Amino acid sequence: MMNSVSIPVRVARFLRTAILCLVAATIVWLPTSAAYALIPIRLFDLSYDVCPEDIGRGAVDAGSSNAANCFIIHGKTENTSGKPVVNADIFGRIYDATHNTVFPNRNRIGMIEEIAPGVGEFSFQVTVSANLAEPLQFEGFKASGFQGKVRR
Repeated sequence: MMNSVSIPVRVARFLRTAILCLVAATIVWLPTSAAYALIPIRLFDLSYDVCPEDIGRGAVDAGSSNAANCFIIHGKTENTSGKPVVNADIFGRIYDATHNTVFPNRNRIGMIEEIAPGVGEFSFQVTVSANLAEPLQFEGFKASGFQGKVRR
C-alpha cells in the first residue's frame, strides 16, 4: 500500500520542523550566552606584601597545623571586553625562591569579585607554608570571568 504523502512533501515538513527548532534554540540561547561566556583578563605588574599582623597572625597550612606565612598578592588587570566582568577566577603558578611550587595541585589560586573595563588593580590573600623561601615568583597569571552574575 502506498503512502498518500509524497516524498517532497515529507522533506518539506522535515525541513520546516528543523528550521523551527533552530530558530527556537537561537531565541532561547542568545540572551543567556553573553552572561556565560568566559571573558579573559590579563594580569600584570604582580608583586606581594606580607599580610598585616591582624590578618596573618596564627596562619596555618591548609589541611595541617604547620605554620604558614600570609601574603597579599596585588597587581593590575586589563579588561578589554568593554563591559564589567564578575566572578573572575585567577589562575597561575606561585613558586618559592628555589622554584618549588607553592600549590602543587592547583592552578586556580584566587578570585576577583568585579573587574571594570580598562586597566584596574586587584589583590587577594594566600597562605604559604612557612618553610618555603622568599621571594615568591609568579608565572602564567591570568583571570577569566563572566559579564553577568553566575551562581557559585
